[in-house]
Amino acid sequence: MATRLDVNKTYKLYVGGAFPRSESGRTYEIADTKGRFLANAAQASRKDVRDAVTAARKAQPGWAAATAYNRGQVLYRVAEIMEGRREQFTGEVAVSEDLSSRNAAAVVDAAIDRWVWYAGWSDKFAQVAGAANPVAGPYFNLSVPEPTGVVGALAPQSSSLLGLIEVLAPIIVSGNSVVAVTSQDRPLPAITLAEALATSDLPGGVVNLLTGQTDELAPILAGHLDVDAIDLTGMAGRDTTDLEVLAAENLKRVLATPDTEPDVTDPPAGPRRILAFCETKTVWHPKGR
Repeated sequence: MATRLDVNKTYKLYVGGAFPRSESGRTYEIADTKGRFLANAAQASRKDVRDAVTAARKAQPGWAAATAYNRGQVLYRVAEIMEGRREQFTGEVAVSEDLSSRNAAAVVDAAIDRWVWYAGWSDKFAQVAGAANPVAGPYFNLSVPEPTGVVGALAPQSSSLLGLIEVLAPIIVSGNSVVAVTSQDRPLPAITLAEALATSDLPGGVVNLLTGQTDELAPILAGHLDVDAIDLTGMAGRDTTDLEVLAAENLKRVLATPDTEPDVTDPPAGPRRILAFCETKTVWHPKGR
């Protein structure tokens, strides 16, 4: 009987709802924590960043125009799809982060729950952050949060799945689109997450995931003039002065890097990360008699 050959997976980027190879044709090796080869991942280039930002900009107005209730439904749908692929995510988290199956399953469960948690905030954060402001005059003065636009994000390096979701979910729930650079050395769960996103109800281009060298891609993303904000969480413990200077070229909103990688296993601290990528719009309206 003939020996069956394995069907090996080709790992690609996720841009505009599609799965292109890097335009550069480059790949890089991914190994587990013991140095054993796992796969070749696409190594994104400057052109790939530009394409991802273009896709994010195209998708953002339609996503922002969706109702808060609808955005919450979409995030919940991502959780549903991840639940159906729980075994695959568990295996990839285990091998990527050198965890036991039990601990990896706990991480995956927390990642799924994180989508549900942020889905629940979709129609509530505006009530928490909004206000009816007292003014001297016959006017209503209302302040409401609105999405910033296109957000660049550098995902945590050590937490390959839960850390990435903790970056993505709060950015998109308010109506932003995002271009995220995944964990450089542990991208496999992120690639599988892209497949879950592509088969959910999330419009193509709202989330774009790039694998590759963080030090190469971060300055390109920070300096891109059509990116409105950037999350530097993935540069934890490193000097990000150069990135913040690049971001200042077009007054990007910057979520600064923490001193150490956040413990993503802790419960989220309210809507803080959602509001980090919102702007406040104030509306005046005359009062009737």
